[in-house]
Amino acid sequence: MKTTDQELDRLDQALVQALMIDGRAAFSRIAQVLDVSDQTVIRRYRRLRTAGLLRVVGLPQGHRVGLFESSLRVQCTPDAAVAVADALARRPDIAWVSLNSGGTEIHCVTRARSRQDRDTLLLQQLPGIRRVTGVSAHSILRVYRGGPQRWRGLDVLSAEQVAALEYPVTGGSDGKVTLDEPELAMLAVLARDGRAGHPELARAAGLSESTVRRRLDHLRDSGAFYVDVEIDHLLLGFEIQALMLATVAPGDLAAVGAAVGGHPEVPFAAAVTGSANLLAVLICRDTDALYEYVTERIGALRAVQRLEVVPVIRTVKRAGMLTEGSRLVDPPPGG
Repeated sequence: MKTTDQELDRLDQALVQALMIDGRAAFSRIAQVLDVSDQTVIRRYRRLRTAGLLRVVGLPQGHRVGLFESSLRVQCTPDAAVAVADALARRPDIAWVSLNSGGTEIHCVTRARSRQDRDTLLLQQLPGIRRVTGVSAHSILRVYRGGPQRWRGLDVLSAEQVAALEYPVTGGSDGKVTLDEPELAMLAVLARDGRAGHPELARAAGLSESTVRRRLDHLRDSGAFYVDVEIDHLLLGFEIQALMLATVAPGDLAAVGAAVGGHPEVPFAAAVTGSANLLAVLICRDTDALYEYVTERIGALRAVQRLEVVPVIRTVKRAGMLTEGSRLVDPPPGG
């Protein structure tokens, strides 16, 4: 395995893609698909995990379990943006934080347990932070790509290998899922380690292993939670990350959102409130690839009326974990 400031080698990238397809797949199954030994897969995974370069996490599907999710753009004075971003990253109700544009704008995604918690953050706490010059909040209405729908930009594996690893995502029904205390305890463990075994989950939940296995399968099949892989895109050979905000005519939003969500450059796309009603995250190999994406893929979508592409300078927090360069670290207790 290469060092943190270099791309991972092809086998490492194949392992990462396999985990993106099914983060809880048995190592023996991954080894068979990659045509290597079980020990090789286990050794590679442990080295990546121990070095903090990769984390498999189990995350709740916000709208399915009653979380109030918002996308925030926070404008700061130039001397304050880094400190404000770091402070926001230590809040447990904020899951993703990035420093964007010229270093004066922060983008973050909030996950509040109640409407009151969300409103307190947006109306009282954020506006009261010194040197914050503006806050715009947009509710996430519909996710077109993200959650259990994995990013498809990494293409090391063949179509046959992908099919052999694919976890059937049904998405469940459209109704809400109410989590009980044992399930919340299970998800707290999975948020730190999405590959946690049934014995560890059973101890946390106070349930038998067979009950935990059944509950976990139900939560995943119903769309209440999904397994994700967090890794710095630079390690996979992708130099550019950006936010894309597009204004689309309401009648065309569903079709454009579905089209953008199908692009391999897009790990996340959602309909949001506001005049820019389509939000997407872009990951591209380089600036030429970003240019081609904007001019060709987005340019072909005639319903897009206005477009803003905002470069991401630094990712401060991803999926609840803080970042130190390419490394992922757990936040302090309560953060």
